[in-house]
Amino acid sequence: MVAPGVEEGRYTGALPTMHDAIILGSDHAGLDLKEKVKKALDRLHVPCEDIGTQSAESVDYPDYAHRVAEAVETGRFPRGIVVCGTGLGVSMAANRHPGVRAAVAYDEETARLSREHNDSNVLALGSRSLDHALAERILEVWLNTPFAGERHARRVLKIELPKTEPR
Repeated sequence: MVAPGVEEGRYTGALPTMHDAIILGSDHAGLDLKEKVKKALDRLHVPCEDIGTQSAESVDYPDYAHRVAEAVETGRFPRGIVVCGTGLGVSMAANRHPGVRAAVAYDEETARLSREHNDSNVLALGSRSLDHALAERILEVWLNTPFAGERHARRVLKIELPKTEPR
């Protein structure tokens, strides 16, 4: 399967609009922040599908990260959001999927750069390190920042096709 945005060895960087639906998932540690993100998406008129978890009962974060990443990988959703205690575990699991570029954002600048330079299509958030106001600002920046393309497109392609010659 060719990764989304890659055609004939060329990275296209197709941009979803802010009004495209987002798939959202978290483990138990990320539940509260996921619910806040879901409310923020609603306020921003961005439809989302919440695949869980829906309780504070302990669950395994890779299960939810893989479900979100698979939905992005297959093109069912243009972007996803995953939440756990740090954002690290869910990003590692999500990044195992071709075409998924999950980025842990811990402030507005990392959110912006993850979109501008890396065309991230999955946002990973850490509930233990972000307050709700900061998480909402990160979300808005991530949703509204387009991929810059140009020299970055070549670099993003190398994420998918690592055997590309160094430049």
